[in-house]
Amino acid sequence: MTEKISRRDLLKVAGVTGVAVTVPEAIAAEEAPQQVAQATIPQTANVAPPPPQGLPNQRGMLFFFNDEEASFVEAAVERLIPADPEWPGAAWAGVLNFIDRQLAAAYGAGARMYLKGPWVPDAPPQQGYQLRYTPAQLYRIGIAETRAQVKANYGGREFWELNAPVMDEVLSALESGAMQLPSLPAPVFFETLLANTVEGFFADPVYGGNREMVGWRMVGFPGAYAQFIDLVELYNLPYTRPPISIGDTGARQSYLDGHTHGTQKR
Repeated sequence: MTEKISRRDLLKVAGVTGVAVTVPEAIAAEEAPQQVAQATIPQTANVAPPPPQGLPNQRGMLFFFNDEEASFVEAAVERLIPADPEWPGAAWAGVLNFIDRQLAAAYGAGARMYLKGPWVPDAPPQQGYQLRYTPAQLYRIGIAETRAQVKANYGGREFWELNAPVMDEVLSALESGAMQLPSLPAPVFFETLLANTVEGFFADPVYGGNREMVGWRMVGFPGAYAQFIDLVELYNLPYTRPPISIGDTGARQSYLDGHTHGTQKR
């Protein structure tokens, strides 16, 4: 069956597998099965946050990126997961802060990556990451070299000064390898940025992204549901509150207090 697909439905799938820079107007797909979480959370639990305003003032403290790098990443992630009339995009959701924190920590240093070589950039994907750079180095080099290419090809302008369709052209060129970077394969930089963008949009808010749990609200995910493991024997109780972060202290007891009175185990 060929039908139009909404951004919300796309991200239900893309939250695990990633999203494309350019989404066709219509795709061929079988209708996805209804998720349990979505079926049990009332619509009021998934109300979209207010429209984004004043993004530059909402960045918060950065630990890795400088101002120019932050402007590049913020603009790029907003094109990868853009805002629509109903939901804010990746910039409002704080994906920049998520990536910044990751790069300033063990992930950025490649703590769990084998980086000693040999490095074979043309190796098949099954052989995994094939660069000598840590993720932090990959970002720093990739951003600098992409900015240089943009300035050379677009009249000295920075990436974030371009209009949305032109930014999409740049990102598509990185994805396909049509834009070549001097020090590393452009598709590897793009794929890393894309993966981290999706992670930041859907990760628990304690890691810096998914502001107000916008990603979870969009797809109907209840959040840190494992906190309620001792409620598994209480039946026919709809999940009637917004998503819960692992940083929400007291959330579990509040839920218990509001739902255990008068309930019976089956």
